[in-house]
Amino acid sequence: MNEPLERQAIISGSAQSDIGRRLYRGGLDLTIEASLRAIGDAGLTVSDIDGISTYPAMAGSFGGATGAELHEALRFSLNWRDGGAETSGQLGAVHKAVLAVAAGLARHVLCFRTVIEGSGGALRPGGGSGGGSLPSAFQYLIPYGASSASNWIACYAQRHMHEYGTTREQLGAIAINARTNAARNPKAIYTEPMTMDDYLNVRLVSEPFGLYDCDVPCDGSTVVIVSHRDYAPDTPHGAIGINAIGTALRGRPSWDQFDDLTTMAMRDSAASMWERTDLGPSDVDTAQLYDGFTWLTLAWIEALGFCEKGDGGPFVEGGTRIAPDGELPLNTWGGQLSGGRLHGFGFLHEGVLQLRGQAGDRQIAGDPEVAAVAAGGGPESGCLLLTKGVA
Repeated sequence: MNEPLERQAIISGSAQSDIGRRLYRGGLDLTIEASLRAIGDAGLTVSDIDGISTYPAMAGSFGGATGAELHEALRFSLNWRDGGAETSGQLGAVHKAVLAVAAGLARHVLCFRTVIEGSGGALRPGGGSGGGSLPSAFQYLIPYGASSASNWIACYAQRHMHEYGTTREQLGAIAINARTNAARNPKAIYTEPMTMDDYLNVRLVSEPFGLYDCDVPCDGSTVVIVSHRDYAPDTPHGAIGINAIGTALRGRPSWDQFDDLTTMAMRDSAASMWERTDLGPSDVDTAQLYDGFTWLTLAWIEALGFCEKGDGGPFVEGGTRIAPDGELPLNTWGGQLSGGRLHGFGFLHEGVLQLRGQAGDRQIAGDPEVAAVAAGGGPESGCLLLTKGVA
């Protein structure tokens, strides 16, 4: 196969701001902090940044900051910029940055996602309502009381249980794994131990999801720097190669009218990623997979081919396979279920740290070389396959 364009790009830097349940700091403040750390991590200066990309562009979505606000604050001189919600999930901002670098539109693109969902309305534009109007498709959901993604995704989880016999205990293995891993992450929100009894006996949110099936709101910013691969020799901490990206949506762009109600758009984005590489699921050393709700992680495991469709429950059951010393170390930072809802970018940051060998007490053994990173649910899904170094 001809070399995919994404291999012209690397991740040269990655960093986060302080992260907490409620920091009571503005989104722009956190974004500047993470941006300066990431720029320094890449061995660059502010004047080297000639591109910026964020998801979404609206400050009102869980707070955060806009690209324009960061542009003004750091006085970038940009050759390319982007920000929008209609893309391949949260990681769409990175996908577009990768392609912009490969096309020569920019050389060093700063990609960020910032949330101040934990601190709540006082710091959010518009008083914390979330900002903006809801997509028109939601008119078919909200009148029936389905006002939250917990409701929409719970329906998929119920269907998966009906079709394949998936159990709450199997979903619980994902939540417990996340909590165990979070105990080794100094920035994680929830670190106290969790047992299966704890998981099962907590209050229900939207059947079959209980409280611990849902990610935890927090405040924080994550930034990655996407650079051209000819910068790789100059990166202070080693370049992370982008072997393939997955962006496809081959079904309907709908939360409730997808053609297969036991999966979501990750079915398509995962398939499109594997179509762009000679690597396969067996080559992956760690998987950092979106866990806005536990079932989404299970759906990503199936979509990415780590097990057969419908076998996600038995695959994660007991937690042995997905533990840090298992065959597929999963969400080693605690994921969004316990690490904090950083809206997709936390998984990418962790993938970079694991491949660099910089994950501290949670570093997996064996010098990992390939990481699968995925984010999103419903019609908003995308993924990347990262490698240690540049091919």
